[in-house]
Amino acid sequence: MRSLSIAASGMLAQQTNVDVISHNIANMNTTGFKRQRAEFQDLLYQHEVRPGTSAGGNDSRVPSGIQIGAGVKTGAVYRIEQQGSLQQTGNRYDIAIEGRGYFPITLPSGETAYTRDGSFQLSDQGELVTAQGLQVQPGITIPEGAIDVSISRTGEVQVRTSDDPAPQTVGQIQLATFINDAGLEAMGDNLLIETAASGQASLANPGEPGFGMVTQGFVEGSNVNPVEEITALISAQRAYEMNSRVVKTVDEMLSTSSQLR
Repeated sequence: MRSLSIAASGMLAQQTNVDVISHNIANMNTTGFKRQRAEFQDLLYQHEVRPGTSAGGNDSRVPSGIQIGAGVKTGAVYRIEQQGSLQQTGNRYDIAIEGRGYFPITLPSGETAYTRDGSFQLSDQGELVTAQGLQVQPGITIPEGAIDVSISRTGEVQVRTSDDPAPQTVGQIQLATFINDAGLEAMGDNLLIETAASGQASLANPGEPGFGMVTQGFVEGSNVNPVEEITALISAQRAYEMNSRVVKTVDEMLSTSSQLR
């Protein structure tokens, strides 16, 4: 009976759904994390009678036919690029993005990755780096002896030193945007890399048309809503149970038919 394979495909789909939801809940406190959602598609249909085929004389045609589906499959798992809430940290090197954009980051291989995680620190050379020690593009170096560092909403980095109290500009933070943000490939450590699906990165200063602005002393929290995720988890669990009930019912039907004399 095809019902067994159909119900099994439903159980596998809901298992994937639960995996995605659990990943969201696990990262509800991850800086800059964007929640994901699983999308499903029906499988190929078996056509016993195709719609529109001839039903006999007088040019009559079958209005709907007989189409029996084969189940469900996972079509995509995509990120929801909704703004997360800003959380004040008090660290002058923490930067949050309000609006569109990603911080470009230089990987050890020389390639460029992108992140919404603005939890930045200084290296032993005074360079602005991520928590993993990766340099933020374009390279910004804070001079030794800086007594104050200010980052404007448009990303201009200025410092004051004990020798010169007048603000000096030492760098400019840039943001990157993509035509299709969901096409970026996640590689862990809050980093994303460009793909053919995302399109090429467009770089500009914060505040330019189509780009967000930055806020010093804040980080962007996860956009995971715990109540929504728990609700989705309950729904996925019930759907899994219903598909397993179908398997049990089909098994009982097969058992009944095998006992016929």
